[in-house]
Order: sequence, then C-alpha cells, then structure tokens
Amino acid sequence: MKKDMEQELLKAVSSAEGQADSESAGEKAKNCGWQGADAAEREKIMAFSEGYIRFLNEAKTEREAVREIVRQAEDAGFRNIADADSLQPGDRVYGINHGKSIYMAVLGRQPLTAGFQGVGAHIDAPRLDLKQNPLYEDSGIAMLKTHYYGGIKKYQWTTVPLALHGVVAFKDGSVKEVCIGEDEEDPVFIITDLLPHLAAKQNAKKLAEGVPAENLNILVGSVPQTDADSEFVKKNILALLKEKYGMEEDDFRSAEIEAVPAAMARSTGLDRSMVSGYGQDDRVCAYPGLRGILDIDGVPERTALCIFADKEEIGSVGVTGMQSSNFELFIMDLLEKTGIVNPYAVQRTFSASRVLSADVTAAFDPTYADVMERRNAAYMSKGISLKKYTGARGKSGASDANAEFVGYVRGVFDRAGVVCQSSEMGKVDEGGGGTIAYILANRGMQVLDCGVPILSMHSPYETASKFDIYQAYKAYKAFLLAE
Repeated sequence: MKKDMEQELLKAVSSAEGQADSESAGEKAKNCGWQGADAAEREKIMAFSEGYIRFLNEAKTEREAVREIVRQAEDAGFRNIADADSLQPGDRVYGINHGKSIYMAVLGRQPLTAGFQGVGAHIDAPRLDLKQNPLYEDSGIAMLKTHYYGGIKKYQWTTVPLALHGVVAFKDGSVKEVCIGEDEEDPVFIITDLLPHLAAKQNAKKLAEGVPAENLNILVGSVPQTDADSEFVKKNILALLKEKYGMEEDDFRSAEIEAVPAAMARSTGLDRSMVSGYGQDDRVCAYPGLRGILDIDGVPERTALCIFADKEEIGSVGVTGMQSSNFELFIMDLLEKTGIVNPYAVQRTFSASRVLSADVTAAFDPTYADVMERRNAAYMSKGISLKKYTGARGKSGASDANAEFVGYVRGVFDRAGVVCQSSEMGKVDEGGGGTIAYILANRGMQVLDCGVPILSMHSPYETASKFDIYQAYKAYKAFLLAE
C-alpha cells in the first residue's frame, strides 16, 4: 500500500514538473516578437533580411566576407587607415589584416583613450579545407583529400553539393582566385556515402564514427587523359586546372581552397519568417554589426568600432585570429593618427572600452528539447540573446560579464526598443561553447556575449529568425552609439 502511494506521489510530482515546463514554454511562446511588430516594422525586418541573404551568398569564406565588407564600407565613406595621415572626430576608417579579418571605426568626439563602443563578430565558419597534397586517383575516379575546419558533424557533409572557394598563391608572388560551383553553369562537387543496403556495419557505429574524417574525399572527375601513361583521370584534372588557373599539382602546397555548400541562402517557411543558409555562425551577427556601423550618421560621442575576426572556430589563433596583436596595431594607428602618443595609451583605451561579443547561440529546438533547459534557453523570434557567460560545464573558457555591465547593456537596449532575452547554451553538463569574449576581456575590456539564436548550428545549412536578425541590427547600432 505504501509503495503504491509513493508511486502515485512520484507520478503527481512528475506531472506537476511537466506542467510547469509546459507552462513556462507556453508563456515564452506568448512573447513571440512578431506579435509586437506592426506592419511597418515587419516591412523593415523583411527588407533588412534581403540584404542579409545577399551578403551570405556573396561571402561564403572569410576572404570573401572581407572583400564584401570593404565594398560596402567604401560605399559608405570609409577609407583604409593606411591612406590617412591624421584622423579627426567623424572620420571613418578600416584596417585589413592579411585579407581575412578587418577592423572598422568611426572616430568619436571623446579621445580614444576614453574608450570605444565595440561589436566583435567572426567571419570564418566550419568547412572542409583541401589538404596540401589533395589530388589522387583511385579506381578510375579523381578525388581531393580534405581536412575539416571547426566543429562539424562529419556525416552532414556527405552527398551535399559543394563549391570550391579560395586562392592559389604561386612562387612568383601572384595569386589566383578560385571559385567553382556557384554559377548555374558550374559543376558542383560531392562526397559520397555508403548505400543503406551495405551499411550494416556503418549503422552499428556511434554517430560520430559513422563517417571517418579521412573518408571526406571530394569527387572531382572520371574522364581519363588518353595520352597519359598512368593516373589517367588525375592527369586530366591537372590539365584542366592548368588551363583554367595556370596551376601545377605542386601549387596545391600554397593554396587555400575551401569546400563549402553550393546551396544559396534563402527565405524559409511558408511565411518567409526565417533565413536558412551556410555560414550563419557567425555572419548572422557580422552583417548586423556591419550595417550598424555603416548607418551611423554624424559624429558619435565615443568611437564606434567593429571587429570582424578570423579563426574563431579553431580558437582565434594565428595572425588573423582575435589573439593576434594586429588588433592592437589598428588601435595604435588610431591613437597615433589622432595625436595620442603615450606608452600607456593602448591599455588605457582597452580598459575604458565596452564591447559586445557578437556571436550566435543555440535556439531552442523542440525536436531536441532534452538537451536544453527551458527556463534559460534562447528561443527563436524572441529577440537577440544576452549571454552573461558561455564556456562549458563549470563556465570553463568564459569571460563571465559583471552584473553592472549587463545592467548597462540592458538599459541601452531598452531605450532603443530592442527586443532581447537572456540564455545559456544548453543544460549545464551537456557541453557548451565559446566566443572571442574572453580574449577581449583579457585585454581589459568589459565584454558581454550577445547574439542571434540559430537552429542546426555548425551544419551546412543553418536557420535563423528574421525578427532576431533585425533586433541584432538595432542592438548593435544602439550599442555603438551609446555613451
């Protein structure tokens, strides 16, 4: 009897907890941002997203993102800082870091040592890089070996139409751009997968082991060169590369060629309320940040600064990553060209600066609700998400913004009418993620993670809400102009 009563009590508690979770989710659903957006606001949201979709399709690699950012920046009156002898309040400049990251600034009335208002995003994305010696032939098929970049689910990249983007640098110093698979007349490329009829052993493996990294080989040809004495198909591919790009097989050693999804970004859903496409982590934050600084009119009180960094997906390392001292060099140039030459100026500038680490977070996915904690999840169409800390499990790798700065940011957003929410990325012990926030914080800046929730993060085709994308634009612009 007692055992029966205990079971009934456990059922009642379980039911009550489930109802509480359901009510919590239901309350969150009532706060959908679209409900508060009138016709004029919805028109702005849709128009903004069209520009964003074009940006995604023009900028599938970090090099292409820099090129497109420069184009838009120069159209808006920005100039390369290398061409400026001196700078005055209101001047608009950018600095390029080896063609793969870029910094932008609008000089404010206050001296730079009073601190800047910054938005820092990254423009690299998970992908497949060609190895240094990639081309080989096996069983009458020519293939390219790849090395995946960033955190991916390897099985997602099989049987997906791929395009090749990048550059080949020759020994004479010349560089040739490569882009195959984006034009309607171009061929695309494919990584094969095992047919289900013969996949019993593959199906028995753990998901992460189903497609080994060394099996991510790209099909590039099957026609032989008739006058070759061996490796007939490979030599035909080399002949085609020689004809189109002037490259020999050895030139792969100094090439940076990335395989990315060939599919175009598009509106998603019958109501066209979402955007799906490759590379939204983190270009879904980079584009609103770019538009935010481009749309600044006049002279801000404090200098407004945007960072578009490379290598975030592999730890922000390298000469173009956020850990590089080339960012300090850009700040030094700003200081020197505004007449500030002081050994402590750079650190004083950093210590007085405020930055939003503009990076995505995981949107609550009802299909995979078990890894999320509903009360602290980010929901699509509920605005940009504030993340006081990121990291993994015990906040490992997080900058963990102080409460005063979070309150300051909330005030800025509230006054600008920005719809925002607060979140963590999944249950505490499920995993986690990181951004460039801790690197900026290590330099002395106040930093808060603040980005767009997306579904299917790090997949070849991610999805975000147009409402949230527009709120990111409003948020970043308001922060750049805040005092």
